[in-house]
Amino acid sequence: MPKHIFVTGGVVSSLGKGLTSASIGMLLEHRGLRVRLQKFDPYINVDPGTMSPFQHGEVYVLDDGSETDLDLGHYERFTNAPLSRDCNFTTGKIYLSVIQKERHGDYLGRTVQVIPHVTDEIKAAVRKLATDGVDVVITEIGGTVGDIEGLPFLESIRQIALDLGKANVLYIHLTLIPYLKAAGEAKTKPTQHSVERLRQIGIQPDILICRTERELSKDDAEKIALFCNVEKRAVIEERDKEFSIYEVPLSLVENHLDDLIVEKLGLKAKPLDIDDWRVMLQRIKNPAHEVTIGVVGKYIKHRDAYKSVYEALDHAGISLATRVVVRRIEAEEIEREGAERVLSGLDGILVPGGFDYRGSTGKVDATRYARERKVPFFGICLGLQCAVIEFARNVVGLENANSTEFDSNCQYPVVCMLDDQYGITDKGGTMRLGTYPCKLVEGSKAHVAYGSLLVHERHRHRFEFNNQFRQQFAANGLEVTGSSPNGKLVEVVELREHPWFVAVQCHPEFKSKPTKAHPLYRGFVQAAIARREGKKNEATRPRHTAAAV
Repeated sequence: MPKHIFVTGGVVSSLGKGLTSASIGMLLEHRGLRVRLQKFDPYINVDPGTMSPFQHGEVYVLDDGSETDLDLGHYERFTNAPLSRDCNFTTGKIYLSVIQKERHGDYLGRTVQVIPHVTDEIKAAVRKLATDGVDVVITEIGGTVGDIEGLPFLESIRQIALDLGKANVLYIHLTLIPYLKAAGEAKTKPTQHSVERLRQIGIQPDILICRTERELSKDDAEKIALFCNVEKRAVIEERDKEFSIYEVPLSLVENHLDDLIVEKLGLKAKPLDIDDWRVMLQRIKNPAHEVTIGVVGKYIKHRDAYKSVYEALDHAGISLATRVVVRRIEAEEIEREGAERVLSGLDGILVPGGFDYRGSTGKVDATRYARERKVPFFGICLGLQCAVIEFARNVVGLENANSTEFDSNCQYPVVCMLDDQYGITDKGGTMRLGTYPCKLVEGSKAHVAYGSLLVHERHRHRFEFNNQFRQQFAANGLEVTGSSPNGKLVEVVELREHPWFVAVQCHPEFKSKPTKAHPLYRGFVQAAIARREGKKNEATRPRHTAAAV
């Protein structure tokens, strides 16, 4: 029988339950255990696909086309556990399933209630991952203990311990120990209250992980253990990481969390070996180079809106022993102040995905700046579309070229809606989603980066390059170097006479890991390094005056 770990959070939101859950998964995998991870989100949206990045951060897309919470990105970056649509459930998704069953008559006329019908649906979602070949299922409960919308999930995980036996279930509670500078001391009372709320529901945490800015004193740890009814050794300090989120697993190891989990669940595990992770961290801490990459987007103010893009840039830096400094640039800032002023000094420019017209002019201007000044450029999804629009207007001579997303009646629709998107009215889960194959042109920059002529990447879009203009673009130097196997959908474009100008319709950042950087991100950062080193060499090269000659 697979064992279950439930991770809850208290005191405040955004404590890092996703990172903690991913770190636990990573440690257990390194001890030879087979792990699955999932997250329950209390909001009523069926999935985050229709939610604003300003509120929720990025939408993370899986191979099967599921639009999921960004924490699933942490799960994939830290572990090798397979993820599917069964790994992310929301209140909306649970209730939709219950209502559909009620309409179908599955409840045989019974009054449908939160208990047992909703809680049974939640427990069934947990059981979907508890299959043969799985040792541990880690389930993260989103939100904060005390939130009314999270109560059905907490009630469900309480029941699971009764259903399976407490020996097969472990409750880990992540909480905050605030430090009051005026008083000069850490405060444990919020943690006590958070655990009290859990115990009122019927859940006694087995392990407490305490987020803190400073070292947790022996006295505070003993106080927390006593008032929260846990062993002192089960009070785990997790101090804020100044350097990298990838230090979190090592911090947990130092506090013997993996040993505790293995012992309390009675798991048969091999000794921990995380030398590969330590080597990776050493590469982060000792870079040989530094480059500055400008990310030009419309959701820059929300740190998590382009979370996977930032992480993939870091992964590329790790593989190349390079510190990647990201300059977050509002596209509208370029529209106000001009590309020359905003973008000068960058070693590379990346335009990520997005929707709607706002900021599109700034993205197009950024693309033109990169093209004309030979700055390494990487366009992703909407970034490819902006590159196509810019090239059409300023090189091909199609002055009024645009995307029909921005102007449905434009004269030259170089970007238009996919054929299968016409007539769709529902916004949720209806885009071109999930993994699709792409054939690359031999010798192209993309082919050299991948080392393969056939690749598979994840997508999330409704609009696509208009094939009617393909020959005009190729004649002027922008080549299609990647397309769907049937040749109908453009997946990659490259500028022939440029050090690195590559734009893709997919989202390659979703397949990047700290121990295995994505090939395209690596190629982009490598080009940025070459540009920076070239400028440095040029600056130090002796200049001969006419008199000296």
